Amino acid sequence: MFSVSPHRLIRILLRVVGGTAALLAAAIAGFSAYAVLALAPLAPWHTLELKEEFQAQRDAQLDFAGLLALETRLFDELRRATVLRSGDRAEEQSSRFSPGSWVARLTGVPDDSGSGDVYAAPYNRTFELVPAERGGSALLIHGLTDAPYSMLALARRLHARGLHVVVLRLPGHGTVPAGQLRMTLADWRTAVRIAAHHAASLAAPDQPFYVGGYSTGGTLALTHALDSLGDPSLRRPTRVLLVSPAIELPRIAVLTRIIDALAFLPGLEATRWQEIVPEYDPYKYNSFAVNSTRQVLAATNTLARAFEQAQAAGHLGRLPPVIAWQSVIDSTVGARGVFDSVFGRLAGEQHELVLFDVNRLAVFRSLETARVAGLPQLLSDLQRPHTVTVVANSSEASDRVVMRRRTPGRAWTEIETGLAWPRSIVSVGHVALCFPPDDPVYGFLPGSGANGQPALGSLFLRGEAGALSLPLSVFTRLRSNPFFALIAGRVDEMLDADLRR
Repeated sequence: MFSVSPHRLIRILLRVVGGTAALLAAAIAGFSAYAVLALAPLAPWHTLELKEEFQAQRDAQLDFAGLLALETRLFDELRRATVLRSGDRAEEQSSRFSPGSWVARLTGVPDDSGSGDVYAAPYNRTFELVPAERGGSALLIHGLTDAPYSMLALARRLHARGLHVVVLRLPGHGTVPAGQLRMTLADWRTAVRIAAHHAASLAAPDQPFYVGGYSTGGTLALTHALDSLGDPSLRRPTRVLLVSPAIELPRIAVLTRIIDALAFLPGLEATRWQEIVPEYDPYKYNSFAVNSTRQVLAATNTLARAFEQAQAAGHLGRLPPVIAWQSVIDSTVGARGVFDSVFGRLAGEQHELVLFDVNRLAVFRSLETARVAGLPQLLSDLQRPHTVTVVANSSEASDRVVMRRRTPGRAWTEIETGLAWPRSIVSVGHVALCFPPDDPVYGFLPGSGANGQPALGSLFLRGEAGALSLPLSVFTRLRSNPFFALIAGRVDEMLDADLRR
């Protein structure tokens, strides 16, 4: 029998540990060199610390009115931060921090360059849509580095049907990118609880109460729904609505815990950032902090534990109906997490996963990746214990789009949508699903925009790499959803069912 002496075994283990440590050190050193040498210099909005930002340790006792009052003080503090105005006319023409920039005019606020109000964009803040006659309520939560604006189209759909909609600004968002440096998962979850308590109180016991979110907001919404199964102080939602939910991150994300700790060293402040780019988007940070990855990783781990606890306690059968809209191609968080880690645990036709396939026109076939090419067979063979809907071409010879739906134990059915793939669009994706195609900020349709300015999503620029301070790929990624009407229509169907009860 093969045996190894204890001393040799110890030497082998030490070599393995030493080799692993060396690889980690090399990765961290490589990132540090990249951050210091390749990233752009830090701007004032990368370092500004805001004292009035929500902090769970200090502000957990607030009710919703108190949370809004704190947020008002936060934005007043921002208005006094004159350091955000560079004085460089060329820079301020496209800066989200300049009220006279063309970007600021996309927010729908008339040009008032003399006001000095760099935060006039109304949907960077928590907001409510109040119906004339309340038929229920909803809480919606935006995604990482986004703002409440990303939930506006869905909020308006719910509001039009009589729901009082609360759209929460997550701490660290909607202000300056530096807000990412200090925000924590505890801050987010505490703010969500405060807003959820308020939103739930607006719906009578026999009225629907929805919770939903986009990307990281979806993670938080689903975690809250799972918490409600074992916490009698929380009202259990009627439904959970998820758009491109962040469920799993690449394993390398764990390194951010170590990398972020290096920033205390002189000269390594830039290691707190994964990307430093110009801030031209009025409702989304373009610069991305290492801490943002740390906190969303913590959020996904918390969700996984909540699922495990609910499953062990036998509570999953009481989870309200979950519907998720997900692109099969998602370069931000991937689709595998929602497919396996969420819907792999759910049973019953009340739970529905809606997958947006890529454009399967024959002309694109030779350009597909192997993973994309194999999806149609995978999807057609699906036998899942929940409802699956696939939004796809009717055939490879047609740009006509249909929905194919299968409920547990039944055959696929095909539903006409009256929609077709727009020319030159090969897929939707993570950042597109929430926004209608004519969205004034992110719409791709000709004429999208506001106050005479074209929507960011309608800019399609070509040229040589290095001509702009941003990669040209920024202007080719789809920012709005040509099939948003299908999301809106499905929401109407759910409301029809819930409002009749």
